[in-house]
Amino acid sequence: MGSDRKSKRASPSQREGKLKDKHRSKHSKVEGHMDFQELSNDDYFAKNNEFATWLKEEKNVFFSDLLAESARELFSDFIKAWNKGKLDSHYYEGIATGPRTSHNWNIKK
Repeated sequence: MGSDRKSKRASPSQREGKLKDKHRSKHSKVEGHMDFQELSNDDYFAKNNEFATWLKEEKNVFFSDLLAESARELFSDFIKAWNKGKLDSHYYEGIATGPRTSHNWNIKK
């Protein structure tokens, strides 16, 4: 009986196609912005520089001044704006370092 059943497992080429479709579905193109990948809560660490910059520029808050729960809640707001393509283009182009704290380290050279 069991030999008549076909395996429900996808072949390697089918799995690769599904992965490409999944990846492709996370990309969006919004008028005025280049193609960008939609974000989710899982991107908290990957987009932290962009998030920290957004916090300072849009909310006038430094990342280091937030409690973890508040940061996560604000990251959800950041995700919504990002996925709708409402942010300035420099966010989508990538930001190497974001503002972390208002402290001036005053390091002597």
